[in-house]
Amino acid sequence: MSKFDLVIRGGRVIDGTGAPERMADVAVNDGKIAEVGKVSGAGRRELAAEGALVTPGFVDIHTHYDGQATWANRLNPSSHHGVTTVVMGNCGVGFAPVHKTDHDLLIKLMEGVEDIPGASLHEGLPWQWESFPDYLDYLGERQFDMDIGAQLPHAALRVYVMGERGANREAATVDDIAEMRRLTSQALKAGALGFTSSRTLNHRSSTGDPTPSLTAAYDELMGIGLGVKDAGTGVLEMISDFKGLDEEFNTLKDMTRASGSSMTISLAQGLSPHGWKKLLARIDGANAEGIVMKGQVAPRAIGILMGLNCTLNPFVRYRSYREIAQLPLPARVAKLRDPAFRQQLLGDKPGSDGPSLLLSDFNKMWVFGSPPDYEPAAEDSIGARAARLGITPEALALDAMLENDGEQMIYTPFANYTDFNLDCCREMILSENTVMGLGDGGAHVGTICDASFVTYLLTHWGRDRTRGELIDLPTLVKAQSRDTAAAVGLHDRGTLVPGKRADINLIDFERLAIHTPTMVQDLPAGGRRLEQTTDGYLATICAGQVTYENGSATETLPGRLIRGPQG
Repeated sequence: MSKFDLVIRGGRVIDGTGAPERMADVAVNDGKIAEVGKVSGAGRRELAAEGALVTPGFVDIHTHYDGQATWANRLNPSSHHGVTTVVMGNCGVGFAPVHKTDHDLLIKLMEGVEDIPGASLHEGLPWQWESFPDYLDYLGERQFDMDIGAQLPHAALRVYVMGERGANREAATVDDIAEMRRLTSQALKAGALGFTSSRTLNHRSSTGDPTPSLTAAYDELMGIGLGVKDAGTGVLEMISDFKGLDEEFNTLKDMTRASGSSMTISLAQGLSPHGWKKLLARIDGANAEGIVMKGQVAPRAIGILMGLNCTLNPFVRYRSYREIAQLPLPARVAKLRDPAFRQQLLGDKPGSDGPSLLLSDFNKMWVFGSPPDYEPAAEDSIGARAARLGITPEALALDAMLENDGEQMIYTPFANYTDFNLDCCREMILSENTVMGLGDGGAHVGTICDASFVTYLLTHWGRDRTRGELIDLPTLVKAQSRDTAAAVGLHDRGTLVPGKRADINLIDFERLAIHTPTMVQDLPAGGRRLEQTTDGYLATICAGQVTYENGSATETLPGRLIRGPQG
């Protein structure tokens, strides 16, 4: 008779605690780790892991599956990257609480801030909720390929309480703040993992309006912080431009102190005019005072993918291109290959609207190859190559995008790549007061596919980097499992220790690889999104059940909504 539900035999166990790799078996019963070591009892199912890494399932604390989780059971692309827990509702945007009259407003905000097609949201969202507890109840009836945690978004809360005044960023009254405090406490008591907000001008609705939370005043943030304290649970997540570094950081520090909890803040080279090191120094100082704050960081540059099949490309501001922009891809490719139209386009000039810097600096653009190179050399940029060839970078970019029947993409980083290398990322990863995040799984579906951060952390920093030092695997695994789980109060997972949740990955590390992203058309209303798959994940296990084997989904959906902190 079998003693265990599952036994993984003879793997190279990296248990997520930071301890060195060791050879061991892992036994599972009732969705939890039962034994780690030499397991004598048999399992109803056994997996041979000789030569393979055995790690905890990965925890991604910065995603935007708020809409996708209401209509889909599989949270791709994260599913392809060994992720067994995601946390959504980041950056202050989401879909609850909401009055029926504000559905369109929240869709426009998510469409603009997170580049999720409005048509897909209109068709996909069932809107069977009003309050945040209602939203959690709806999600609580659903099944997924991983666990999900939700956070209360500031923009939705503000509009729910203040209506048009909130959307227009008017100052909250004393009564408004009291109601936001009450609803924050209510959401956290119902199972929200935290509260999130955005204070950056980069976050705008599809109509160009800044996010409602952009200029929320000190008293409003303190009131919400007290709502977290009232609940006795919950974490805070923030993104800010930090234009006035001292005043803004002190405000967030005071909010964290008032909440009695902790805060993560988006941290990357190039996001703040003051530089990431100054912000990290403030974070270190807050922790020295006993205020728990972490910089949420990425393992590579934060950048966008451009192409004829993406939201953006270098010609989207050109009048000539706009004339054909709505044509199906094959027709556009044919038009762009026509010598007369090509000459017209390359002789055109970009208009004044749109993200000009990202679309015009060809020295920060690279043709995206296979396998994808996220630490490309300056001399390989489109600008540098065009100069050597004696042609314009516009012509080289156009030729590149026409490859692969118009599917070829161009990569352009906008953060963490000022020096044309990832040295800053290594420093951030290894800093005491940082935590991995910023992958944005489920969002920016036409421009970014950074849910692969999770796999890249292991492959690039643990094995492949040639332009600088590597990082040991136990440190990397801990960073993406125990540390991320602890940052949002999920102490029941993230390590392969008896009694912990049996979220596990079996990885052929020598073969572990990220594929080049592709555009798929599987969102509601035929919406497009970038997908990025992998090789090397032999099995992913959620709550003791195998959800993926050799990259293919099984029929099991053990993932559920997480309500509140665990363990």
